[in-house]
Amino acid sequence: MGRARTLAQVYRHFGEADAARTSPLYERVAVALSESDEALRAIESAPARKRHPTVILAALHDLALAGSAPALAAAYAAADGDAAADAAIDTLLRMADSVVAIAVRRQTRTNETGRCAVLYPAIAEAARRVGANAVGLIDVGCSAALNLNVDRVGIRYSNGQSLGAPSSPVQLSCSLVGDRPIPTRAMPEVVARVGVDLDPLDVTDADDARWLRACLWPDHPDQPERVARLEAEMALAATAPPLLLKGDAVDVLPDAFTRVPADALPVVTTTWALSHFPLASRLRFLHRLDEAAAGRAMAWVSAEGVGVAPTIPTLGDRRASGHSIIGLAELDGSAVRAEAIGRCWSQGRLMSWLADS
Repeated sequence: MGRARTLAQVYRHFGEADAARTSPLYERVAVALSESDEALRAIESAPARKRHPTVILAALHDLALAGSAPALAAAYAAADGDAAADAAIDTLLRMADSVVAIAVRRQTRTNETGRCAVLYPAIAEAARRVGANAVGLIDVGCSAALNLNVDRVGIRYSNGQSLGAPSSPVQLSCSLVGDRPIPTRAMPEVVARVGVDLDPLDVTDADDARWLRACLWPDHPDQPERVARLEAEMALAATAPPLLLKGDAVDVLPDAFTRVPADALPVVTTTWALSHFPLASRLRFLHRLDEAAAGRAMAWVSAEGVGVAPTIPTLGDRRASGHSIIGLAELDGSAVRAEAIGRCWSQGRLMSWLADS
């Protein structure tokens, strides 16, 4: 009973504190789940780490999108909170095994295109510094590997600068903080795209693509825009699917490096991925980069919380500052040259460029 009460508090807090700001539907559903002993017991049949509201609600949304929970789908489409609450509880009780199976198999995914606004100038800068005419991208913690299309999207910054592909079906914007412009040099040719993840998603697989849609909240204020953007991103990625390598990054990185042609610069990217690694694994990750650099020059571009990425300076910023550091490390076998080249906020929707270019 104590566990149920604790879980009830988690769901009530999620509804009233987290979802209330942007999703009246999820606010109502989460609070209703918190008040249903039967629903809480069903949720408790999942492993403890898979009971969080974001996971269970995404699993329910996945069933709705798949056509297995039509009443829930209809309630979401009508933005009817009371009907959604009733349908969510009914679906959970009728299909508890399916909900738990999805929750166990999946991780909630965020694929914020703003990351490309950070990655593009940083990758181009890495290539400039070593004189590379081609790059091979290796995205660690790639999720659906949408970051690997960084050169194929159009990016417009608030000061009027633009990068990338102006005719791309995927267009995004980024607000610049401060007076320093970003470098506008083009990224060199991308000759390899490799995604590394414990459970990478293939956008050409119907179930994987549906899960990405399920992770979007059904009534977020900019939901139509987010859905349209995700659909465009997945369609773009499907035209040239990347190589997806499944496994722990520390173990898989050596294989990933072999997939980059010898005459191209390997550029490893991490965007809010290393925070999921324990410190020992972050250090092993850095060691793997050092090992790879023993035979060829390479670069690592990171956007991580303050103090998360090993060797990247923190600029005296505090971990609780709320922003992230954009890092660039060049490795060539004899040394690691690491620099903080910018700061960013809100998964790359705002950024400040700091490096001299």
